Amino acid sequence: MGCRTEYDSPDDNMTGDDMTLQNKLNITDPAELMREEERLSKLRAKELYDSGRLTEMKAGTVSSLLDIHRILFSDIYDFAGEIRTVNLAKGSFRFAPVMYLAAALENVEKMPQSTFEQIIEKYVEMNIAHPFREGNGRATRIWLDLILRKELSKVVDWSKVDKTDYLLAMERSPVKDVEIKYLLREALTDKINDREIYMKGIDNSYMYEGYHAFETDKIER
Repeated sequence: MGCRTEYDSPDDNMTGDDMTLQNKLNITDPAELMREEERLSKLRAKELYDSGRLTEMKAGTVSSLLDIHRILFSDIYDFAGEIRTVNLAKGSFRFAPVMYLAAALENVEKMPQSTFEQIIEKYVEMNIAHPFREGNGRATRIWLDLILRKELSKVVDWSKVDKTDYLLAMERSPVKDVEIKYLLREALTDKINDREIYMKGIDNSYMYEGYHAFETDKIER
């Protein structure tokens, strides 16, 4: 389950014939918005690493995920770093309803994160909560690596995680998380301070959602 979700119904945050999300750039063309969203948020992801700010965040908290999302998407969306106020669905799967979302996030934050299995279970539950209007997958994968780094001195080498395998495993994870645990365990690395692994990981993370126009490490202001 990635960030490109379907919406229950049109609302005030949608605009244009193609139901493009309202954005700070006043872009109404979906393809143009997708390109600028990728460029600007990848630039922020790069700065997040190079500034050292990422390692200062408290791993596993809702507030750290909000901070990551805000940093990635504040150039593009007014709702960056804010909990969604609309219900979201992807296909036949509905993410946590808005009326229960705050409680769901509180419960996810309280979940243990001492072992690999616990961390992935927490990651799966955060995906089910899907707290944001857009950008859930990209922000939450950074959040996952933050937990793994702190608790296990590991991160996922996302370049080793096949897109189709990952998306199918995540789709099935609310019912059975064995596949996603196996897939991510096989991609763990102890190179937690390797800048190249982080940058390529961002590129792969975005590729899962259909964003592949830019290489993170080559983006300049």
